[in-house]
Amino acid sequence: MTTPPPQQPPGPYGPPQPYPQPQPYPYPYPGQQPYPPPRKNRTGMVIGIIAASLAGLGLIAFGVGRLGEARSQAGGSGFPEAEYRLTVPKALLDGEYELVQDLSQTEGKKALDGAYDPKIRNPEPVVAQYTSESRKGVGALVISGMYGQFKDPATARRKMLSGAADAKGATLAVPAREITPAGSGITVSCQVLTSAQDGTRTTVPMCAWADENTGASVGVITPESAQQDPKSVDLAKVAESTLKVREEARQPIR
Repeated sequence: MTTPPPQQPPGPYGPPQPYPQPQPYPYPYPGQQPYPPPRKNRTGMVIGIIAASLAGLGLIAFGVGRLGEARSQAGGSGFPEAEYRLTVPKALLDGEYELVQDLSQTEGKKALDGAYDPKIRNPEPVVAQYTSESRKGVGALVISGMYGQFKDPATARRKMLSGAADAKGATLAVPAREITPAGSGITVSCQVLTSAQDGTRTTVPMCAWADENTGASVGVITPESAQQDPKSVDLAKVAESTLKVREEARQPIR
């Protein structure tokens, strides 16, 4: 007969308790239902939902805005050379925002499916979501754009912002205006939206650039700006961040 091993007596605080394993921070993507957020992460969760809803919207306006007119026009000539492309770096803004998901071949392709603009040739989508975590909370950055050959970059730039302004739950709080950051020589269009998600209203500043080969809208939401009065947002700073994103994501075609 085998004698069972002696059981270790419980310690002074009772038997040991199993500790739950930490779970990754849930960021929902388009088409998914958001998980119930922990109370302390509620603002960060809302930021994640809004970031997901912005993905691809700039592309929709960019690629489809002239679809009806395009059917009756030829593509024409005079397109610029394809010299630059957009990439999806692992991090943006000097490493502050880290890549969560590259949606270029999913949401990006879906947004461009069947679309045609006579002033855009050989478009390739770039859609990605990034997050930043600090002691102040969770922030998000969304880039939604494309690369190819663009005849009319200024019009394309303005059209990209209109898609985000038409998103469900979004309200245009500060209309788009053009900003040329000092020393850059590049003009961007910037606006501020508010987005209502799960009973929480969040401020969403965003800017867009377009040149002869690349164009994208960039939405940046920080824990501070999320609760800010839309009219007090420093859009000049957002414009500078947008051009920094352009510098890091735009690369020559080799």
